[in-house]
Amino acid sequence: MSRLAGGPVPELAERAEACAERLHDSDSVLLASHIDADGLTSAAVAATALERAGIPFEVVFEKQLDDAAVAGIADTEYDTVLFTDFGSGQLDAIAAHEERGAFTPVIADHHQPADADTQYHLNPLLEGLNGAAELSGAGAAYVLARAMAERGDGRTHGDDRTGESDRSRSDRSGSENRDLAALAVVGAVGDMQATDDGLVGANVAIVEEGVAAGVLEEATDLAMYGRQTRPLPKLLEYASDVRVPGITNDEAGAVGFLNDLGLDLKRDGEWRTWVELSDAERQQVASALVQRAVRSGVPASKVDRLVGTTYVLTREPEGTELRDASEFSTLLNATARYERADVGLAVCLGDREGALERARRLLSNHRRNLSEGLRWVRTEGVTQEANVQWFDAGDRIRETIVGIVAGMAYGADGVDRSKPIIAFAAESEAETKVSARGTGTLAGRGLDLSVVMGEASAAVGGGGGGHDVAAGATIPAGEEAAFVEHADSIVADQLG
Repeated sequence: MSRLAGGPVPELAERAEACAERLHDSDSVLLASHIDADGLTSAAVAATALERAGIPFEVVFEKQLDDAAVAGIADTEYDTVLFTDFGSGQLDAIAAHEERGAFTPVIADHHQPADADTQYHLNPLLEGLNGAAELSGAGAAYVLARAMAERGDGRTHGDDRTGESDRSRSDRSGSENRDLAALAVVGAVGDMQATDDGLVGANVAIVEEGVAAGVLEEATDLAMYGRQTRPLPKLLEYASDVRVPGITNDEAGAVGFLNDLGLDLKRDGEWRTWVELSDAERQQVASALVQRAVRSGVPASKVDRLVGTTYVLTREPEGTELRDASEFSTLLNATARYERADVGLAVCLGDREGALERARRLLSNHRRNLSEGLRWVRTEGVTQEANVQWFDAGDRIRETIVGIVAGMAYGADGVDRSKPIIAFAAESEAETKVSARGTGTLAGRGLDLSVVMGEASAAVGGGGGGHDVAAGATIPAGEEAAFVEHADSIVADQLG
């Protein structure tokens, strides 16, 4: 039986322990990770675990782990390479270098594995867990980090610690890497694994460990982005998941709604944020918003989504992007998607001065680009096929954010929520980036965009993969129409 005795995800305990032992036996490690919020938090969790274990390491980031990137990694002097938030889907390329002795891979990932295997492979899909919904890349890295702590101190979960003080438990959360649960949750939220009822599956155990370690708080609150940082009118105006007529995308309407409540919601003439309100004030605003939605004819199922499960990072300052898991993940996306993954990693590792200020500047630019991208989609519209819908942004939307824009477009007029949406953006003169987004409802009916992207891209000479509701690919420029035709046919088969 595994010494980890279950860990946060018992199904992965033996794999995690094997990976941990390999890392502890390594003289040094090259840590390679993806560039989105999940990849950055994965890298931060793994880097912290390596540092605490006293294992020398270097971090590199890759936008795409293609054959060239794997070959570049193989050309380094490292004998052990830890891949986080990617690696499983590229096992065929990785295995070829492993076989010739270039390096030993250790993989902590949650994407669909390629048709190859390796000895040190930690992935929920290998044990029947849903990697798209139940465990993120950062979650897999957290499971590994917990195993590394156990392997490092030699203790088992059966140790007797009765009578232990709260202070010693808090100190122990760091030595056991339980404090890293907060970053794992940020990664899961950033990877769109949170439902209206919060995180599910294996993620639940990670949340519980984070709460016990004092780094997380799980609560039921207004389910709108920006509770920590947005002034109240902007919080309501920009919340598009549930459209409330006369408030959503209506600045004057949002201000009028708040003014009509008869509450003093300003301080020194400036609108307060949601977290600055008292519990009683929050209750009054939320109740009035629900009543307004009902009167405006918003369906009951959508009204219920105005309130949901939220995750607060309790050790971060209130009123900052870092306090809320959703806002934190957006901040991270704003760094890595603009070639500054180093800034995002530094923020995750605790830099609250220079790196945080740079991240905030990148976030401001990111929001502006998203707004302009969404405006372009609303103006140009999407093309409807029988089973999919798509738009080709060319060079008008940055290829690193076109997938985010595609997901945001689901709230726009003319976009059909009953179909997945496919977005194209120029990656280079020779290649086109493809991003696809779906909904949980579509996934429940059988949609798997990982398969769609993989098969449709392969049919036109490209490659891709991902998850059931979010996936991507790279294809030769000029093959967009053929790609759409293949994707439409595959989705038709999946949805019946």
